[in-house]
Amino acid sequence: MIGRIRGVLVDKKPPEIQIDVAGICYEVQVPMSTLYQLPEVGKELTLHTHFVVREDAQLLYGFFEEKDKSMFRSLIKINGVGPKMALGILSSMEADEFVRAVRNNDINAMVKMPGIGKKTAERLLIEMRDRLKDWGGAAETDSSEVSAAAGASISNDAETALISLGYKPQQAAHAIAQVLKANPEIVDSEALIRASLKSMG
Repeated sequence: MIGRIRGVLVDKKPPEIQIDVAGICYEVQVPMSTLYQLPEVGKELTLHTHFVVREDAQLLYGFFEEKDKSMFRSLIKINGVGPKMALGILSSMEADEFVRAVRNNDINAMVKMPGIGKKTAERLLIEMRDRLKDWGGAAETDSSEVSAAAGASISNDAETALISLGYKPQQAAHAIAQVLKANPEIVDSEALIRASLKSMG
């Protein structure tokens, strides 16, 4: 496994760059968030990397920050999300921004990203929620973040209740997201459950 690479940047052709390491030139796929932070060609740099071996290729993905690599690895564990889609997600928004979108159940932010349809967006919101519980990169203590955390807790309670009533996770997540978008003033799970049931009825 290649976990980190340090060398001289010799070429930039998004989404691929080339790094010369002691005479060996590595081709590395990077998201736009990393591309924006790269030095000029000819300068030395260090990237955190994830190595993927397939039957038809060996691919190296690079990230300027460790948290981007961590997010990339979490994303590719989701069913239906491959390295290319994960790279696209990290090219569309910062890792911390993605965490906030998940915590806020913001399906609209998800579907705006290239290659992300409604079903994939719902799956991301559901499956990434638990994976990001201990995410430190977005651990801000301002009031908006506290509010987002409270909203995520209410959404989780409501989703659990709807699933117990026989609704599919995707149905529940979608209904809750739509209700919260139309009624941002809802602050307790009971009201959210009632409104979600009504929207699906």
